[in-house]
Amino acid sequence: MKRTAFRPLRPLRRSSLSAAPTRPGPDSPMPMKTKTRTTLAALGAFWLTVAAASAAPADAAPALDSTRGQDPLLVRGRYLVEHVGLCADCHSPRNEKGEFVRELWLKGAPLPFQPTVPMPWSPAAPPLAGLPTMNLEQAVAFLRTGKRPDGTEARPPMPQFRFNADDAIAVAAYLKSLGK
Repeated sequence: MKRTAFRPLRPLRRSSLSAAPTRPGPDSPMPMKTKTRTTLAALGAFWLTVAAASAAPADAAPALDSTRGQDPLLVRGRYLVEHVGLCADCHSPRNEKGEFVRELWLKGAPLPFQPTVPMPWSPAAPPLAGLPTMNLEQAVAFLRTGKRPDGTEARPPMPQFRFNADDAIAVAAYLKSLGK
């Protein structure tokens, strides 16, 4: 594809011999000053920035501001717990409107659903905040292998995560920090 210069808008000339308008062809680009091209590029970048900012969700800015100055390990762990693993869906209780009770965030909750076929099942999700049943090393091993410290596997509906070492450490550190 051949690159052409910007062409300013100008009125089309009509010839008395032909009713069709004439235009310059693609092989005859009009020269444009470098300063004009730079100004147009800057204006385009400005409007793209405005469009991107207006398309962002309203609650995105406070979330970014709330993580400034925090330990990057805890920020990564929080992201994995809250947005990837969605741990709160089972491990946090909800009120009568179905909203999370933030005071009891990741403190354990009864599961509001049951399996449709007989299977081993956990009737309640245990607390995760502060890692009350595991130390950091045990939690990292659980997140990497899917096995508890005693060698048993978590019962459904708990998925058997297989995090890499860095992500497992971040998740365990974030969960441990919630107990403070």
